[in-house]
Amino acid sequence: MDFLDYAFMQRALLAAVLVGITAPAVGIYLVQRRQALMGDGIGHVAMTGVGLGFLLSWSPVWMATLVSVLGAVLMELIRWYGKTRGDIALAMLFYGGMAGGVMLINLAPGGSNANLMSYLFGSLSTVSQEDVTAICLLAGFVVLVALGLRRQLFAVSQDEEFARVTGLPVRALNLLTAVTAAVTVTVAMRIVGLLLVSALMVVPVAAAQQLSRSFAATFAIAVAIGVSVTLGGTVTTYYVDVPPGATIVLMAIGVFMLLTALATPLARRRARAAAQEAGDPAECAIPATRDPESKVGV
Repeated sequence: MDFLDYAFMQRALLAAVLVGITAPAVGIYLVQRRQALMGDGIGHVAMTGVGLGFLLSWSPVWMATLVSVLGAVLMELIRWYGKTRGDIALAMLFYGGMAGGVMLINLAPGGSNANLMSYLFGSLSTVSQEDVTAICLLAGFVVLVALGLRRQLFAVSQDEEFARVTGLPVRALNLLTAVTAAVTVTVAMRIVGLLLVSALMVVPVAAAQQLSRSFAATFAIAVAIGVSVTLGGTVTTYYVDVPPGATIVLMAIGVFMLLTALATPLARRRARAAAQEAGDPAECAIPATRDPESKVGV
């Protein structure tokens, strides 16, 4: 536990806990909406915000937040009105965001591509007190939205038409989900990195779905997995000189593979038990497999 003696590790661990909570909390709605790669696209756009922060000598975290939110709103507008050309517009937005970030940071005084590395893949030693303050405020917003509006967001994620019929403001909630995802990307970029944050928003949720189909249980398990892998990856990075973002994501994938391996025989065993209770021969039982198109239930 000697790593707790260092201020940079205290800041990194606090940021890791917040990232572990916020990424799956938003990711569960993106998975339900089949927009698992949305975080990746926002991460590309956020690079322009980081570059602007360096160019204007302003906080890259806050500038990335602003640009990410604008990019997320634009992505939703393209989704609504883009029709057949929407995918091309999104591609230009994503790659333009990445190219803009590289260009701006090279135009900044003393800037170079090396400055981008800690934002692309995460870095423990560069997390400042100002970054922690910004991350705490942004994470508070994400948690407030993800928990406070969970019923409304879940309804829209499940079936937009049904949610619209019930009187929910579907477009406003879709925009709020996009904005919350954008904020989450900037929360996570100092620990996981912009290019890997999408994995932390999706993989813990996918792992949690191996154990539960209830929304509340999946939410809680996903957050627990997120916090575990971010803390584990951060501590591992301290003792072993490896990138924190890659370590955290690989740990999350490892948890997913482990839970998948454990869940499959358990599901088959339950199916056989259910068949026997119903009076059917055990060999006639159909193994309970998880439909990849199924959605988490409330």
